[in-house]
Amino acid sequence: MAAIRSFVRREPVLLIAVIAALLSCCFVPPDAEYLKYLDLRTLALLYCLMTVVAGLRQAGLFAHLAHTLCSRAGSVRAIGLLLVLLSFFSAMLITNDVALLTFVPFAVVVLGMADRSQDLIRIVALQTVAANLGSMLTPVGNPQNLYLYSYYNYGFLPFLRVTLPYWLLSLFLIAAACLLLPAERLHLFLGEAPGIDRRGLGVYAALFALCLLVVLHVLPWPVMLAGMILVLAVYDRKTLTEADFLLLLTFAAFFVFSGNLARIPAVDALLKRLLAGREYPVSLLASQVISNVPAALLLSGFTGNGDALVLGVNIGGLGTPIASLASLISLKLYSHSDHAHTGRYLVEFTVVNLVLLGVLSFAWICFAG
Repeated sequence: MAAIRSFVRREPVLLIAVIAALLSCCFVPPDAEYLKYLDLRTLALLYCLMTVVAGLRQAGLFAHLAHTLCSRAGSVRAIGLLLVLLSFFSAMLITNDVALLTFVPFAVVVLGMADRSQDLIRIVALQTVAANLGSMLTPVGNPQNLYLYSYYNYGFLPFLRVTLPYWLLSLFLIAAACLLLPAERLHLFLGEAPGIDRRGLGVYAALFALCLLVVLHVLPWPVMLAGMILVLAVYDRKTLTEADFLLLLTFAAFFVFSGNLARIPAVDALLKRLLAGREYPVSLLASQVISNVPAALLLSGFTGNGDALVLGVNIGGLGTPIASLASLISLKLYSHSDHAHTGRYLVEFTVVNLVLLGVLSFAWICFAG
């Protein structure tokens, strides 16, 4: 029983997705159409990207990068700016959750060594919004982008034209917020930088390039998947199992749920009327309640306005802690640190999120609304 409760706490979105999919099957009995629900290209890309990023972490790339940069910073402001911008820029390639899993623990260690726990709260809050907004730029930055990029058949440059203005505004706002950190000098000795497995780095960099060729519609996804499996079966078989298979199952369950909803005429008509001309606010609000990945999977089947939906679920990752599952990762990492003040962190997190959400939504109203 304890194991079940633990699983429910760890994977609430998966549980909701599976229950929703099973309930929808009562209204639309399983048939051959179910096979068309699954977006195999998205699932294959997501699996391969998660596998590659796991390999790059094992090769020591991210730890080496963080250590090298932070060892040269001489003040709280400089270290905070570096850690936040590392989260922002890395998220657009390695996803927001991996960026936070990599750089939030480093922030905890560095600020703890400097006895600056009071600044850790703001820096982790800024790292969280930085990862969520930095990941907005590219199709590979987060799972909802990868799905929407495939679903609406975007090209790479058309996708960037949608996200780049808001990404640049986010970069300016986050950098400005970092300048409010104290300029007090710090004297840190972090020791030697962690080593890098150069051979592993080369292998996984090549596999990442293979994934990008699929994103750019240069290669078909079965070639990527077969190449990934063949290379890692020889080089590092264990990494093939490092992907988050529960996330893939969550996607599959939501594919079934949204596919069935679209085949119920009354629900299909209702959701289309609700979304018509309101894709941005509806997806933003839905993200606050069910998180932005499920919101993207659910709402995409009922609107052709991919641009507004992309922005709604990405900017909608700001707000409540559940608006983006990556935010829950940093909350958990911070709450388990020494001398954590979770209540104060949630206040800081909420203020930062609401300010940025308000500014970016105002920009959307001015330029796209």
